Amino acid sequence: MVSSGHGQGGTRRVTLTEVARRAGVSRSAASFALNGRTDLRISEETSARVRLAAEELGYSPNTTAKTLRTGKSGTVALISDFIGTTSFANAMVRGALQTLRAANTLLYTVDTQGDPEVEAKLLQNLLDRDVDGFLYASMFTRHVDLPPLTRNAPLVLLNCVSSDVAAVIPDERAAGETAASVLLDAGHRDAIWFVGSFPPGFTGAAVWNGWSPLALTERLDGIETRLRKAGTALAGTMPIETDWDVENGRAAVTRTLSAGRVPTALICANDALAVGAYHALSDAGLRVPHDVSVIGFDGSPLTQAVLPRLTSVALPYEELGRIAAEMLLQDARPSLPVRVPMPLVRGASVSAPSRLG
Repeated sequence: MVSSGHGQGGTRRVTLTEVARRAGVSRSAASFALNGRTDLRISEETSARVRLAAEELGYSPNTTAKTLRTGKSGTVALISDFIGTTSFANAMVRGALQTLRAANTLLYTVDTQGDPEVEAKLLQNLLDRDVDGFLYASMFTRHVDLPPLTRNAPLVLLNCVSSDVAAVIPDERAAGETAASVLLDAGHRDAIWFVGSFPPGFTGAAVWNGWSPLALTERLDGIETRLRKAGTALAGTMPIETDWDVENGRAAVTRTLSAGRVPTALICANDALAVGAYHALSDAGLRVPHDVSVIGFDGSPLTQAVLPRLTSVALPYEELGRIAAEMLLQDARPSLPVRVPMPLVRGASVSAPSRLG
């Protein structure tokens, strides 16, 4: 901050010496009072007088000097591959920002758009600005290959994982168990189908249409584990040929119904596929949830775009951002990723089966 100036030359920064003179104390006493240090015994009355003088003069600390003195700049950077702004991205950044603001820490947010060259230049620029650490975030939960420059400062991964780096991710396995439990509790057992897959041969950490194997694999693991504990299993999986969107959800469910296989319940890999499932079921004269129950993942606004409202297991984006920021501030380095619970958002798309599967 630059204060309104004294003298004729425009504006200039008020110095600590001027604050000390206004408060009638030494410069060192003024510094101690403003920094809240207890090394020097300063009365509360004196500290209050120094703070008042600083406020009246419009004094703000020289951040460069503070960085040299403390080794901390009071800034961190969130590096992401977010392409465009979404409500999910906003929630993740908001969670981090609220935590950092409470710690009087500024946040730089930088979008790499998935370009390694852009990422390297931005990282170097931020390191040159002496940021205290990085939050390295992904829009979709996945494995990432970290650029070497991130190793030059404290680092926490947000919604992604990499070897030997502190990370915060959604608890996808538990979310899968939650989805299966909702259907089991409603009485479904032998005609539960899963809607969603990757193309044949798709492996590794590469992203397909914004998704990687990590989230889908863990969701499926959770579903299958819970069903196995209940003495049952998925009746089958409806493959998706191109993208996890409404039209492909509709096509996948239509193919299965056309083959004479009618489920009592569908667990969809995301909410868009679930909306597509609604359309296919309606086309076939089947009602949700009377004939077929449907549950999705992500807790997106699409849950409110259908009737009856879709039940979904939500991604806790704001909580992810908050916890990651706390870990960075505390320099926490857990050996395993911190998994954040995914809450169930109940709609009206699940009921007891009206027939046996």
